[in-house]
Amino acid sequence: MSSKVDEEFQSATLWRAEALALRKILLGCDLSEIYKWNKPCYAHDGDNIAIIQRFKDFLSLMFFKGALMKDPEGLLKSQGENTRSALRLEFSSADDIASKEAAIRALVADAIRVAKAGLKVEQAEPPDYPEELIAAMEQDPELQEAFEELTPGRQRSYLLHISAAKQSATRVSRIATSRSKILSGKGFNEY
Repeated sequence: MSSKVDEEFQSATLWRAEALALRKILLGCDLSEIYKWNKPCYAHDGDNIAIIQRFKDFLSLMFFKGALMKDPEGLLKSQGENTRSALRLEFSSADDIASKEAAIRALVADAIRVAKAGLKVEQAEPPDYPEELIAAMEQDPELQEAFEELTPGRQRSYLLHISAAKQSATRVSRIATSRSKILSGKGFNEY
């Protein structure tokens, strides 16, 4: 176990009891615990399986390849309209976690099956590049090079964020505020 993970569980105030209950189950599922993306992450033989996420209204256990898993009880939920692979469980109490322990264990086992089989979610066609981003990259070769070096998922996150703006001026502003993160190789949702 990572000392950073231990610190995260001990210092957390939001969903602390629930996260500790979930952690206990996960550590009994042949998973290793690591600190990744500033969160407790669970892996099997080097493959990321799931990550605990704290939200205001619930605690989440997000499965990286949830879309490929069997979910006979229909417990997995989408992360959002632009998510292709990840699905999550949502919990609102330690009792909620305890009542779903068997289902959690079954979902983890299936996530391990998916990882061992090497299954991958089919890549989506990348969104169109907004005109403002094309213009910015033409004027800023460093930005273009850094953007092209991002993983497809990180590129997609920026393309969706920038394109979601209705006005051109807002798209330009979003590009400008994202520049330093792009140059540092980080995705839109990363800190």
